[in-house]
Amino acid sequence: MPSWAASSTRWASPSTAKAPIEAEGYNPIEKQAPSILERQSVDTPLHTGILAIDSMFPIGRGQRELIIGDRQTGKTSIATDAILNQKNTGVLCIYVAIGQKASSIARVAEDLKKHGAMSYTTIVAATASDSAPLQYIAPYAGTALAEYFMRSGQERADRLRRSVQACGGLPCHSLLLRRSPGREAYPGDVFYLHSRLLERSCRMRDDLGGGSITALPIVETQAGDVSAYIPTNVISITDGQIFLESALFNAGNRPAVNVGLSVSRVGGAAQTKAMKKANANLRIELAQYKEMESFAQFSSDLDAETRRQLEHGKALMEMLKQPLYQPKSDAEQVVTLVLASHGVLDELPTAELRKKLPHLCVSSARMCPARWIRSPPPASWNLKWSMPS
Repeated sequence: MPSWAASSTRWASPSTAKAPIEAEGYNPIEKQAPSILERQSVDTPLHTGILAIDSMFPIGRGQRELIIGDRQTGKTSIATDAILNQKNTGVLCIYVAIGQKASSIARVAEDLKKHGAMSYTTIVAATASDSAPLQYIAPYAGTALAEYFMRSGQERADRLRRSVQACGGLPCHSLLLRRSPGREAYPGDVFYLHSRLLERSCRMRDDLGGGSITALPIVETQAGDVSAYIPTNVISITDGQIFLESALFNAGNRPAVNVGLSVSRVGGAAQTKAMKKANANLRIELAQYKEMESFAQFSSDLDAETRRQLEHGKALMEMLKQPLYQPKSDAEQVVTLVLASHGVLDELPTAELRKKLPHLCVSSARMCPARWIRSPPPASWNLKWSMPS
């Protein structure tokens, strides 16, 4: 039995009190990535259910989007919310846990089971008590499992957890093997270690099954330093990153996504037309609010336009806050963004916005959008409305 199968059996038997996994076949954990001619462009959205991500940093099927941030900033929460949002979509998920405590993995498994996600989710675990070779091989085992389903033509969302910890013991082990050290004592091929893993995530051509692997690697930084060796390596390999900031997390802005440092290099190609139109100015308005907020700290006498921009920015920041395990559908996100872009949320008190927003979305969705195209909303709403072209 290969090492990845042994690791999976160990997790399934004592930790979940289920029968050992019986292997039906074998798949090599090391495999050459598909060539460019075998792939097709990323143009199908993979909705995470998180408004801040789906609106500004969309993820497409076959993309590699890095989740990066300090310890305890909500990285696992984004991955689990994305898994929960794939329910009844036909997407299968793999959660690879590397170097974590067994109790933490069991808690994640229990949360997924509670929300009915374990029927389409596989957990590959190499706990902190496992040997370094098992931790090293765990993400490759998860990708090998994902490739099996991709070749079967099914979509696969592959969650890669804390790849930096899997490399944490590499310097001392490589030195013991008398290999020449590179930067920060890592082996010289540590970049190739990550690239050959992440390059296996792609979207295949339709005549080759049309399956895909979407990788969400998670890297933990130290004191927000994204310029360290491993973070810069993975950033250069992936198709974008979602940077989580400790200051935003401690201030209650959760998910704590830093809009300025986060990016998706696929962009609007992985968004629906409705979403692209609804969030056209969201990032610009958030950047203006951040600039205006820092300026307003040094002045007490603000004009009406500045106060209006500050209130609008506060409403946007409050809108982007989202409780754990409550992913939003694409339609709900579009309605929320339309209400925000027309200033409807600015009229609500900040403390009551999150409580009233679901009811406001439901009542707004009942108004047929097709009727909005033919005629503007009621004049009592006092909205800045322009007829769609």
